[in-house]
Amino acid sequence: MDDAMDCLMSFSDFLLAFQIQFYYSEFLESVAAIYQDLLSGKNPNTVIVPTSSSGQHRQRPVLGEASMLEGVEASLFYQRLESLCDRHKYSCPPPALVKEVLSNVQRLTFYGFLVALSKHRGISQALGALPDKGDLMHDPAMDEELDRLLAQIPDLVNSVSASPEASCLPSRTPHRAGFSWRPLHHARKVDAESDGSTEETDESEI
Repeated sequence: MDDAMDCLMSFSDFLLAFQIQFYYSEFLESVAAIYQDLLSGKNPNTVIVPTSSSGQHRQRPVLGEASMLEGVEASLFYQRLESLCDRHKYSCPPPALVKEVLSNVQRLTFYGFLVALSKHRGISQALGALPDKGDLMHDPAMDEELDRLLAQIPDLVNSVSASPEASCLPSRTPHRAGFSWRPLHHARKVDAESDGSTEETDESEI
């Protein structure tokens, strides 16, 4: 998926694409190698004959961004994939469905090929792991259970507020005690003064 520059997809499309890459991982690795060979212009049937100039290193033409996005020819790509599927070394999509996917375009990228496979209804049905895209996020049993739980929320709130335990819960607004605050050293000073006045009163009485 190196040719996917900035691709956003829905969660349903992501699940379908993940399904394809999960079940056909080995097949897609070989497909990616074939795609890179075609993109670089390498022909698998080419016979290399050594010559006097074979020792010289030739630079490959740099592929521009336009050619990378343009992809490869679909018919040539299918010929290589057909021989790959015939070997049956690993699980691969039904060749007839692969041909159907590639027959709708003239050129394609590797990312476009993955998207086409994931969106093909026949390939998804052949795997049988996920339902159709329209039913992928639809679960009547789960919807009914969710509605039942949501309906219980008002009754649950009312029962909690009316229970005897709710009256014992502390209030959110704390009650302030009605006393005046004074510093500790000031309180000690006042007490000392009051003690002295008492002693003076006693001496005067004597």
